[in-house]
Amino acid sequence: MTTSTADELYYDPWNVALNADPYPMFKRIRDESPLYYNEIHDFYALSRFEDVNRTLIDHAGFSSARGVVLEILKSDIEIPPGVLIFEDPPIHDIHRKLLSRAFTPRKIRALELQIREFTVRCLDPLAGGDAFDFVKDLGAVMPLRVVGMLFGIPEDYQRRVQQDGERFVRTERGGRMTDNPDGPITDGQVFADFLDWRITHPADDLTTELLTVEFEDETGIERRLRRDELLMFMNVVAVAGAETTTRLIGWSGKLLSEHPDQRRRLVADRALLPGAIEEVLRFEPPALQAGRYVTRDVEFHGRTVPAGSALLTLIGAANRDERQFGPDADTFDITREPRQHLSFGVGAHFCLGNALARLEARIALEEIMNRFPDWEVDLDRAVFSSSSAVRGWDSMPARV
Repeated sequence: MTTSTADELYYDPWNVALNADPYPMFKRIRDESPLYYNEIHDFYALSRFEDVNRTLIDHAGFSSARGVVLEILKSDIEIPPGVLIFEDPPIHDIHRKLLSRAFTPRKIRALELQIREFTVRCLDPLAGGDAFDFVKDLGAVMPLRVVGMLFGIPEDYQRRVQQDGERFVRTERGGRMTDNPDGPITDGQVFADFLDWRITHPADDLTTELLTVEFEDETGIERRLRRDELLMFMNVVAVAGAETTTRLIGWSGKLLSEHPDQRRRLVADRALLPGAIEEVLRFEPPALQAGRYVTRDVEFHGRTVPAGSALLTLIGAANRDERQFGPDADTFDITREPRQHLSFGVGAHFCLGNALARLEARIALEEIMNRFPDWEVDLDRAVFSSSSAVRGWDSMPARV
């Protein structure tokens, strides 16, 4: 693992110690080197909100098609079809339109009761106790169950799905997804048995819809999804949806423990919840950065980033940019005036499941506060997750 001196301007997405609290370094990079270049790993990075926002919107100049995780992008591996977040328009737009049928406002509203019932089932046995884990007891199980509701996947099947996703997203501390002997991207075969069963047992769920929908692909051919595409679709929704929402719930527990006055306000006034969730997302985004492949020479701050370069957009840095959020950008404040943050992305790759993730977080916090209005997290026993793709906690225990 590469180390650096305390006064060196340095960012490395695989540096475990640095990524435990990257924000002081992010501030220095924003101020001193808004176009940062890492000579050791050969990548550029942008840290200011305006630059990151511009880059994420411009999918023609900054491509996702080689991957959005730095080690995958630089490995030049072949990306299988159906990995929505690793695609550019027009194929991205075609695939996104197919999946968007699961995320209409009507369908999300219809899920609310089911999500709440499941959350209550998770929390009721813990009520009256003196401890609770934001991740293990809820954050790691509820989002995946919601994916199961979308696809019609039986509850007893979901641990297999979770283990498969973790096998590819998780790394050794300081490791890379490309170190995985099975490759950095799962093929979705964990869903194969369920898909075969659903073909002969159709139901009112997204899997059945995607099995039967006809669409015009990027070559102009009218067809149905191939099996490998559908398996990959299911995998992308399961992993992306579960991993990021799990992190959001874990960070919520930690931040509201560290700011008890704000937590008490939230317990007393649930109308503050939507703003609180946005502030958690801004302050501790589940994905700290997103990579892009530069398709043409481009200039930032008087310097040229050559075509063919790897570029990191430092979402965590942009979300605390004083130019966007004011001089208190490094302060956690659930009553902050709403402003656009970048935790769900922007442009063509704006997170398809953003409304669902917000709903899950709201229900989780409502039901937690109904049972545990006061808590103090035990950071000595908390477990930080190891991944360059997402940043958060595998365990966030609390005393209640």
